[in-house]
Amino acid sequence: MDVTAVLQFATITRGLSLFLQAVLNAVIPDHDADAFRPPRTREPLYLDSTVEWLFGGLSRWDAEHFLFIAEGGYLYEHNFAFFPLFPVIIRGLAETLLWPLSSWLSVRGRLLLAVALGNSALFLLSAIALQALSRVVLQDRRLALLSSLLYCITPANVFMTAGYSESLFTALTFGGLFLLEKGFTLRACLALSIATAARSNGLVNIGFLLYLPSLHAISQIRVYRATTIGHRKVFCYIWVIIRVLLTSFFGTAIIALPFCAFQYYGYRTFCTPSISLDRVPGALLSLAEMKGYRVPDENGPPPLWCMRPLPLIYSHIQDVYWDVGFLRYFQLKQIPNFILALPMATLGIMAAYAYFQANRELCLRLGLWETSENQGLDKPTPGMFNSKVFVYVVHSTALLVFGTLCMHVQVLTRFMASSSPVPFWISAHLLLLNEPLLHRRKTSNPSIQLQTHSRKGFKYPPQNPITALLPHFTACSPITQSILGYFLSYWVLGLVLHCNFFPWT
Repeated sequence: MDVTAVLQFATITRGLSLFLQAVLNAVIPDHDADAFRPPRTREPLYLDSTVEWLFGGLSRWDAEHFLFIAEGGYLYEHNFAFFPLFPVIIRGLAETLLWPLSSWLSVRGRLLLAVALGNSALFLLSAIALQALSRVVLQDRRLALLSSLLYCITPANVFMTAGYSESLFTALTFGGLFLLEKGFTLRACLALSIATAARSNGLVNIGFLLYLPSLHAISQIRVYRATTIGHRKVFCYIWVIIRVLLTSFFGTAIIALPFCAFQYYGYRTFCTPSISLDRVPGALLSLAEMKGYRVPDENGPPPLWCMRPLPLIYSHIQDVYWDVGFLRYFQLKQIPNFILALPMATLGIMAAYAYFQANRELCLRLGLWETSENQGLDKPTPGMFNSKVFVYVVHSTALLVFGTLCMHVQVLTRFMASSSPVPFWISAHLLLLNEPLLHRRKTSNPSIQLQTHSRKGFKYPPQNPITALLPHFTACSPITQSILGYFLSYWVLGLVLHCNFFPWT
């Protein structure tokens, strides 16, 4: 039943997002932004203008890179900031499921349609994956449901809908973590490895692989210590240690493999090029000359980054094209962007602080072992402060610190919302803790109550508390108004601004 509720709400929000972006894109004139806008090298077909009118808002900003790569492959050096899995998927959809439309839609038109269909389906999968992961980790059905419903109105909504890889990455990450929690280590490694082929921050998920099997190994050692004796105990200890070391080594290699392979492809493309400029379409070459984009040329000198001890094209692009680096964004002119990122940063800080206050001993011991004074206190208890949440809070905090200090800070909203379940867990926890309407407690207006549904003669809370709360928004607690106001305002503002080439998170 919970999965059905999440699926229904996710479907509604996807349909509404697609409808609103089309309307807003048609009503509001596009901003003349200094963004990547490659020229069209193919003639449009009959339905291209219709698809562009319906889904053109999905192709703004970085989405143009993904569409360009999907249509013609990697050409410009800075295209390599965008990993290949998402372009491969939408091109696959364009050439298979949407191939019957090839007489009416060009490749570009089919790719736009693939973005709308593909990201909608991937978002549904990510919502289901989050609900499953939340049930396993939080061990609280109501909190897991509310977290998943909040995810359906994520502040990063526009990036989950547009031609970005966020929905794909989130589905693979949450799905992989669910498999890891259930003990399916190999399948989890494969899912997290595929996630790394979608976004570079998939490498951070290696931390889960190192931590969760280690935690399981320590639990096994405790069992062997209590149930085995003599030499057999020693052999059991050695086997557990060897197994966790092998799991960590090979799992890390599997997850990191797509990143390493992509960096090698970038090195071969620019450091040992095999194509000449006369094979590049004239319009694309003119754009490169006008904007200063580097293209591979077998007759030209290799770029300087090829001479580095570790020639990573991704690091070079982040440094040169996006000016990403430690504290580089700490400038007075970037204060508005820090304000944009503040709500998500606040959720991350609140989650870390509240968890540490509730589990000081557990945090100091990294959740790995018990002391004699605290033995038996770390058994999982339902809710946000469950001991199993520890590693997720650490992961979320690491993303928060890195995103604040080393990235364009406005990206923090989608960076955390697509990589960690913690922002949704802490938001749901605060709603359940502070909203009287969700507990049928007395409110300032006793005549306002959430509508309940009956089953077998018993009354139950509404299946979707988000839609039940919205009609009574003004009667909700300040915490509820703040959280829902943040989620919904960013949900709408992202569609208004991003889809018309205005700067957004």
